[in-house]
This record gives sequence, structure tokens and C-alpha cells, in this order.
Amino acid sequence: MYAEMLLPEFDEEMKSTRKLLECFPEGKSDWKPHEKSMSLGRLAGHVAELPGFAYQTMTVETLEFDKPGSEPTKPFIATSRDQLLKAFDENVAKGRQAIAGAKDEDMGTIWTLIYQGRKVFALPRAAVMRAMVMNHLIHHRGQLGVYLRMNDIAIPGVYGPSADDKNPTG
Repeated sequence: MYAEMLLPEFDEEMKSTRKLLECFPEGKSDWKPHEKSMSLGRLAGHVAELPGFAYQTMTVETLEFDKPGSEPTKPFIATSRDQLLKAFDENVAKGRQAIAGAKDEDMGTIWTLIYQGRKVFALPRAAVMRAMVMNHLIHHRGQLGVYLRMNDIAIPGVYGPSADDKNPTG
């Protein structure tokens, strides 16, 4: 039941996210609005990675990044639109399949995120799906829209027309 309720929202958010990723500008992967900000390629890469967290959420109970003494996790930094869209589409398919196969009883299982040996959080899988898969993606998608706007790139509407969409009434 949970999966049946989440999948329509997941599908709509992924459709909107893909439209935005299709605007990724070639040759601007290193652009940043501020020295403390992620680069455009890293931010777009992160947006493309996030649907895959649905798979991680449903297949393991603990996810550990950058375990002390191990090699640091290499982030995906997009360098081309094709590379970005390919990664996104693969992660969406993997994430969607994981959600579709989820049983309600699995959603109450506590899922833990560990970073550099420290527990970041431990939440029921249902909460992880909302916070770390859906909300996290929507947050960074909004950031990406600002990055694109700052580069004078027309952006598509997500929950309605954007300022770049033609006025539907004329």
C-alpha cells in the first residue's frame, strides 16, 4: 500500500526533474555561484544520483559513507548532458523498482546512515523515502534551477509554468 501511494508522486517528481536536467549546459560543469557552493556539474550529478537512494534504502539497513581508513566516496560530477541523463535514468529505474517491490512491513524497518564513522540518523524506511529520497531531491532540484537561471538558461515549469514558459492564456 505504501509503495502504491508513493509511486505516482515519485514518477511525477522524476518527470519534472528530468526536464530540468535536460537543460544542463555543456561546458559549464565547473561553474559555481560562490566558492563555498557545489559546482554545477556536482549539483546536477547529485540530483541524478538521488533517485538511486530509494534502492539503497530498500536493500540495506545501514549505509556507510567514507568509513574511517577507507577511500573517500567519489561523487558523481556530470560533465555532459548525455552522461547526466543516462545516470539519472538508470537511478530512476533502479529506485522505482525498489519502491514497487517494497512491502509495508519493510517500511517500518529502521534504516541508518553513517558518515565517517558517525551515525547521522536512524529512521524508519518510510521516513527515509520521504526525507532523503523525495524531499532531498526536490531541494537540490530547486537549487539546480537557480544555478541554471544564474547562467541565463531557460528553465521548464515544475508545478506550473516557469517565467520562461509561454503564457498559456496568450
